[in-house]
Amino acid sequence: MAMALSNHKFSILVLIIILSFVLLLPKSGAAIAKYDEYLKKRAQASLEESRKAFNPNPEELADDLNDQVSETLTREGGKRNLRQGGCKATNPIDRCWRCDPNWDKNRKQLAECARGFGHRATGGKSGRYYVVTDPSDNDMDKPKPGTLRHAVIQPQPLWIIFGRNMVITLKEELIFASDKTVDGRGAEVHIAYGAGITLQFVHNVIIHNIWIHDIVPEPGGMIRDAVDHIGLRTQSDGDGISVFGSNNIWIDHVSLSKGTDGLIDVIEGSTAVTISNCKFNNHNDVMLLGAHDGSNKDSIMQVTVAFNQFGEGLIQRMPRCRLGFVHVINNDYDSWGLYAIGGSAHSTIISQGNRFKASNNPDTKQVTRRAYASESEWKKWQWRSEGDMFLNGAYFVESGPPIKHTKLPLRKKNSIKFRPGSFAGRLTRYAGARMCFPGKLC
Repeated sequence: MAMALSNHKFSILVLIIILSFVLLLPKSGAAIAKYDEYLKKRAQASLEESRKAFNPNPEELADDLNDQVSETLTREGGKRNLRQGGCKATNPIDRCWRCDPNWDKNRKQLAECARGFGHRATGGKSGRYYVVTDPSDNDMDKPKPGTLRHAVIQPQPLWIIFGRNMVITLKEELIFASDKTVDGRGAEVHIAYGAGITLQFVHNVIIHNIWIHDIVPEPGGMIRDAVDHIGLRTQSDGDGISVFGSNNIWIDHVSLSKGTDGLIDVIEGSTAVTISNCKFNNHNDVMLLGAHDGSNKDSIMQVTVAFNQFGEGLIQRMPRCRLGFVHVINNDYDSWGLYAIGGSAHSTIISQGNRFKASNNPDTKQVTRRAYASESEWKKWQWRSEGDMFLNGAYFVESGPPIKHTKLPLRKKNSIKFRPGSFAGRLTRYAGARMCFPGKLC
């Protein structure tokens, strides 16, 4: 009896020590990588992959995307919508898959459709299908087969689909392994009222056609992030999707709103990322690209933000950028609360073909906001606007050198660059998660 009591007291003491250790760590689960040998190795491997994924000529890739938009609009026939059996595909990503009435039989065609810096993301294309049938999330150590948590930690490539409509309330952050596609088409899938998604030290992930909302911090603890590893996590921040030290990531047709922290963060050396066709509503800090001004890792960050709707109830950070190169193209912005696009730390922001409609508040007409720098300093940062449309008094304060076009002289179809803002509404018309039914156009 005395021995059992002693063992019980020892167990309580160990638990107290662990909890005290957690409380002393920064409020970011990623900080655990400093103490976990398994994660330290993954972090180093991911950084090397990110350096390889870095494009030394980002302007060329930006011009390529402009060409693709121009070609899509040209094939539509000027102002007429492209129709293929009733389908309207208004941007080059959607053209690649949305006009196939047999999309449910050809799901992996989506893997050919990424554009921008995340264009190499193919997710689980080379793997089998995994059908999520159970919305529960009860065991962080041994996730139940058939749950989303069980699917995303598997070591092999997987194309993850859903057997029915479901609301998944994550008890702790959902930590992915590499080479995964989460494809919500054919079901209405909500990740809501719990923790969010974490892509940490991984590569080649696609997240497509789901709803993410009402995300809250969760306390952390021992969470399995791979079949062969379980690690200690600190309290999650309440981000919808956190991309940390990862590369070749594509987030597409996701509807996001009402998180405690950011809706999407791309930080700590992440690169080769595309965020497209998403719909954002009712949130303060929408999108953070770059962790903090002193994070030199983010100098290799390259992100495409394309064809998204930034709608009602948004305040700021659409996105807020640090250090890296961000191409913001053909998005639709409506009545932000403070500013639309901001940044610091010598970030490069190329804004092309966006439509910016300011609110009626006379103090929030400016699209841009610089932070933590004098005018003499931020004037060196390359923040350029080309072909943007400004409504209700909106204006963009440019700085730095002009955009360097890599394809000269401009071809006729390239001329769309100088008037695309008027097309932003059409290019983003079908943003957000879609209700897709097998046998019908999505």
